[in-house]
Amino acid sequence: MAKYDAKVPSKKASQTNVDAFLEKVRLTPVNRKPGQRGRLLFAMDATASREPTWDMAARIQGEMFQETAALGGLEIQLAFYRGFGDFKVSRWNTDEQALLRQMTSVFCLAGETQIGKVLSHAVNETRKQKINALVFVGDCFEEDIDHVGKIAGELGLMGVPAFMFHEGGDPVAAFAFQQISKLTNGAYCQFDSNSAQVLKELLSAVAVYAAGGRSALEDMARKRGGEVLKISHQVKGD
Repeated sequence: MAKYDAKVPSKKASQTNVDAFLEKVRLTPVNRKPGQRGRLLFAMDATASREPTWDMAARIQGEMFQETAALGGLEIQLAFYRGFGDFKVSRWNTDEQALLRQMTSVFCLAGETQIGKVLSHAVNETRKQKINALVFVGDCFEEDIDHVGKIAGELGLMGVPAFMFHEGGDPVAAFAFQQISKLTNGAYCQFDSNSAQVLKELLSAVAVYAAGGRSALEDMARKRGGEVLKISHQVKGD
């Protein structure tokens, strides 16, 4: 696949992405029954192109896990791909320390993307028990978009939104991630190494929202402000 020069998004473009993402979170229903734990599938691209920023991303994602631990209502499953067809998933877990250990044990290996496998896994897991949201963090796309789009559409029909976090500026990945988010009724947001704080807040907001609904999100906003405060101003009721 041809390589593209990654362009750092302007502040204006980045803010547009953030605002659109926050609006989508506002409109996304929390698909869980009262008294039932929220379930979040967290998937990562661990191929070699992500190695330069992997430590930063792992730290942010670890902080997201800790953000939801106090709620006691979120189960998280980690999934990642790397190397030659290497695709791994963890057990569903509520222990943030165990999740952090799993996260920090992952290292990057050269290989092609396997986003289709991520979506297929989400479909299979939802058939067993409802997943409230899929979060994916990656920087490129090297698959057949029509094939992946078909799986994304199936996931969308099951009511599982995919929140696609795009690292860098690859235009092929941007197009694919946007298509996946639309087909699943999820959201797309682009970030770079300079937007770590925004990424942390957006990831935490999605996780807290899946775990505790709007009331938990509003409580988090009162404590943290920032991007999460913008969400709370838009989300009304539960």
